[in-house]
Amino acid sequence: MSSGNAVVARNTRLLREQRGLSLAELARRAGLSKQTLSNLEQGSGNPTVETLFAIADALEVPVTRLVAERDQVMTVQRADDVIWQEHGGYESRALDHVYGSGVIENNLVRIKGGQDGPGGLSEPHPVGTLEHLYVISGRVRVGPAENPVELSTGDFVRYPADRPHLYESLEEESLVHIVVSVPRTQPGTGGNATARPLGGAPHDRRGSSGQ
Repeated sequence: MSSGNAVVARNTRLLREQRGLSLAELARRAGLSKQTLSNLEQGSGNPTVETLFAIADALEVPVTRLVAERDQVMTVQRADDVIWQEHGGYESRALDHVYGSGVIENNLVRIKGGQDGPGGLSEPHPVGTLEHLYVISGRVRVGPAENPVELSTGDFVRYPADRPHLYESLEEESLVHIVVSVPRTQPGTGGNATARPLGGAPHDRRGSSGQ
C-alpha cells in the first residue's frame, strides 16, 4: 500500500467510525459499492478524485480531511513568532480552525504547580477529539503523554485528546484557555459526541479547576 493510500484508508475508516456508520451505509450515501469502499479502507484501492469527493460529501467533511496526515495534528504556535493582521481599527491573531461541527467546549483552567498541584494525566476523550490550548499566564507542560510540549505565556498548541494527555504547571499557578472540539456524530448511530467536562475528576486530581 502506498503512503498516500494508507493515509486515505486510515482517515476514511476513522471518520466513518466516529459517525457510527457501517461500510454498507457509507457506501450507499457516497453512491459507491461496498467492495470499493472496503478496498479503499484496506489501502488496496486506487480512488479517483471523484470517489474522494463523493466520500467526503457523504461524511460531510472537506476532502482535505481524507488526504491529510493525521499524525501531524500537533501544532505549536510560539508567541514570539505570531503575526498580527490589521483589519482597519483592530488587529487579530489566528490561533487555529476546525473543520466540520460537533461539540465545542470552552474552558478557563487554573493549573497549580508544586506539591499542591503536581500535574497529571487526563483520560482520553472520544475518538477524534482535539484540544486547543492557549497560555494566558505562567508556564505549562501539556499535550499527549508520550510527547508533551513546554509553553509560556502567549504560546498556543493543538493536540489530539483521544489519548492520555498531560497538564502540568511549571510555575506556582498557570492559567490556560482550552477549547475542546469533539467530532459530530450522526443522530441515532449510537456515537458519543460529548467530552467529559474539564472540571471533572481527572482535573480535580491535579488541583486545577475549570471556569
